[in-house]
Amino acid sequence: MIKAVIFDFDGLIIDTETPWYEIFYEIYKEHGASLPLELWAKCVGSSDEYFDPYGYLQERIKRPVDRDGIRKLSEERHSSTMKKADLRPGVREYLKSAKSMGIKVGVASSSDRGWVEGYLRRFSLMDYFDSICTREDVTIVKPDPEIYLKAMERLGVKGHEAIAFEDSPNGAMAAKRAGLYCVVVPNDITKRLSFTEYDSMIKSMAETSLESVIKRFE
Repeated sequence: MIKAVIFDFDGLIIDTETPWYEIFYEIYKEHGASLPLELWAKCVGSSDEYFDPYGYLQERIKRPVDRDGIRKLSEERHSSTMKKADLRPGVREYLKSAKSMGIKVGVASSSDRGWVEGYLRRFSLMDYFDSICTREDVTIVKPDPEIYLKAMERLGVKGHEAIAFEDSPNGAMAAKRAGLYCVVVPNDITKRLSFTEYDSMIKSMAETSLESVIKRFE
């Protein structure tokens, strides 16, 4: 019996990931270089310890880059873009359905708490969640399973009693290695990546109800 659903945040609840790639792609272009998606994908759903965009740009153009300047520019562009962003289709309906069904709801994100809770408050979603696990709660982020193990511990459920909703290969890998069922809902960027560890994939939460997803695993 499914007792909990655990959501990734970036790229799943709100698509912060596609803008990040598009912004860095443009910055690379402005420096006369290109940024392959397969390299950027190493840090999607994880952290920049798996891919250093500043170091790689420096390698490509063979001269030092202003890391702080590029970081500030990218953050300004991202902030401007996200002011117009909305929740991904179907997210709010999934949260309402989970609550109406008496299912516990959690977040398991590789981002920091301020970032995650800031957006959840902006869209008035905080009250839907019984637990919010972020990078501050673990020693290592996705694709390591630690954050999902922590989320399950806080929700009081076991792997076969929970479904993780993910948008990235790194996130899906973390969920499966923690023993959860995993449903992938790719975004505009991650739909171009290869997924190897997951149980089901849906195009949009607006097209497939939470009830029908849960029935697949019961």
